[in-house]
Amino acid sequence: MGDSLDSIFRPRSIAVIGASRRKDSIGHMILHNLLELDFNGKVFPVNPHADVVHSIKCFPRILDIPDEVDLAIIVVPRNRVLAVVDECIQKNVKALIVITAGFKELGPQGARWEQKLVAKVKSAGLRLLGPNCMGVINTDPDVRMNATFAPVAPGPGPIAFTTQSGALGVAILNIAHRVGLGFSMFASMGNKADVSGNDLLEYWDRDPRTKVILMYLESFGNPRKFTQLARRISKRKPIIALKAGRTRQGAMAASSHTGALAGLDIATDALFEQCGVLRAYSVEELFDLALGFSHCSIPRGPRVAIVSNAGGPAIMATDACVNMGLEIASFSANTIAQLREFLPEEAAVKNPVDLIASATAERYRLALNTVLADGNVDAALVIFVPPIMVDPNDVVEALLEIKARHEKPLLGVFMASEESLQEIRRRTSGTVPIYLFPESAARALAALAEYRRVQQREEGTIPHFPVSQDIPRKIIDAVRSEGRLHLNSAEALSILNAYGIPTCAFGFATTREEAATVAREIGYPVVLKILAPTVVHKSDVGGVILDIRNDDELIRGYENLLEKAERHGLSKDLEGVMIQRMLRGGREVVIGMAHDPQFGPLIMFGLGGIYVETLKDVAFRIWPITDVDARDMIRSIRSYPILKGMRGEESVHFPLLEETLMRVSQLVGDFPEIDQLDINPFIASHNPDASKAVDAKIILKATPQS
Repeated sequence: MGDSLDSIFRPRSIAVIGASRRKDSIGHMILHNLLELDFNGKVFPVNPHADVVHSIKCFPRILDIPDEVDLAIIVVPRNRVLAVVDECIQKNVKALIVITAGFKELGPQGARWEQKLVAKVKSAGLRLLGPNCMGVINTDPDVRMNATFAPVAPGPGPIAFTTQSGALGVAILNIAHRVGLGFSMFASMGNKADVSGNDLLEYWDRDPRTKVILMYLESFGNPRKFTQLARRISKRKPIIALKAGRTRQGAMAASSHTGALAGLDIATDALFEQCGVLRAYSVEELFDLALGFSHCSIPRGPRVAIVSNAGGPAIMATDACVNMGLEIASFSANTIAQLREFLPEEAAVKNPVDLIASATAERYRLALNTVLADGNVDAALVIFVPPIMVDPNDVVEALLEIKARHEKPLLGVFMASEESLQEIRRRTSGTVPIYLFPESAARALAALAEYRRVQQREEGTIPHFPVSQDIPRKIIDAVRSEGRLHLNSAEALSILNAYGIPTCAFGFATTREEAATVAREIGYPVVLKILAPTVVHKSDVGGVILDIRNDDELIRGYENLLEKAERHGLSKDLEGVMIQRMLRGGREVVIGMAHDPQFGPLIMFGLGGIYVETLKDVAFRIWPITDVDARDMIRSIRSYPILKGMRGEESVHFPLLEETLMRVSQLVGDFPEIDQLDINPFIASHNPDASKAVDAKIILKATPQS
């Protein structure tokens, strides 16, 4: 892998096929950028209609070049691409970058062209970046390669960046230049016909100049491999991703709670959470985080000191930090006493520190040095609103001096003009990240603190429980033989029981007499539920009757359910009634699975009951889940304090909940024909023996192998 991508990122010679004399052409711009950055290798323009391009001898075909060629950059019309590739193969070129568009992004015909392109490349053992891309950049002094048509190139730095969008890539390079972000490498993947984001992750993981990896993604080619790679790499190098396509038009048709809740961008969030990728939700946020990670060390914790010369921005910064999960540090008595020694009486010495408008660079220097020395402080956020009497450059010098003294992260907010801000960023490049607004700095600092959790997160294990697969197989085969996809509650609960998932005692009946007999065997009080596979949620049709205490109440309840079934037109679908023991106490949770077309099974946990789709207090993870995933899912929902116990209540038995999640994960892995699964409600109690699945729904895929 390393050697093959070296041909793209570290070539010794490059042929630009389609190099042009027209300054407004892509072929001209790529050649110009290679020369402008002073590429440390040979460059060969190829154009049958020109003798010289950019004052360099031009060759009619790549086969006419007398030297070896490592990398060919192809910028010719689509109908000529395949013939040019044949010549590159004949020339023994090691890698190709196909800038040309018009392939699978245009539809079926373009996809067929792309398939032919990939077939040629793979049969010859070449690596291909693109097609429909804008090229690559490597700022390594030993390479100095800008093989793109971007008008602006970034300076050297610790960030490697990849994008699926060429246009966005150009915009990002422009912004990076403006804010002073340096890149180690840049790659526009285009259609990802060969080289993918996963390939780049592996390559950049081994690159010593790359400290941070940024990604703009529109799709995942191989989510499973991405998870494996990112989980490992993110422990050493932060991965920050901006994923487009957050809403899914024509979301999956789902009749289960889990399926309905998995209709948006849930899978991507779950994937990033499991493998430690930090997600940005806008280009602005992507740059906020990139600035922070490229300049700052990772804080030991979330405790922040705020130092400002204006009260309003300090309050804004405080609100932003708290809202993003950071803590406003409590200064020690010694720190407060030291601040009081040199600050004026009207200054605020508790966090946030307000130095007031007359604050000089020296006052900033003393204040920052004092708060960063406090053991209760993990990072500092400094705000400067330029008054007339204080030179911002003096404050910048103070920041640089303090940064050199302390290892703790220091982030600056200079609420200045754009021109002044650019000059400040130029002077602080590589040392202190400078932002225009407090919220941007707080966002970056929160991500830095979150990355500490990523580094410390346990790997987790995937246990294998002894289960009985025969019972689920017989039930699923029987349901399919009847032409059904929806299992009734009794069938679903039987499958759960076979997998060691505790279920509430139940039976079912088709007559009053059978119902009474089953109820006496289970023991009153009981619950009556309608059994009809076409009923999505029983409560919607009044199909549940609670707390039945004797035979008379049972018979009346049975007749009541029959009347409701007839009223709702369900008589022909009615399979009978289910009788369950009435459980009291505990908290209702939901456990489920929905199948995502790209990511596969998604395991869900959340607050259950009839309001699950309204409250949407749920967490998803991609199958298979580890014990750490199960633990984190439970603790990540907003209602976790309710499960933990409030006002003297006992906590639910978390080990049993975690085990149940992992047993569900094992079940859907053993039976891939399951499309959706709901356990709702699962009664979670402090007593594991009283924690039971009360109702369940399982829906099969339309075809067993789909």
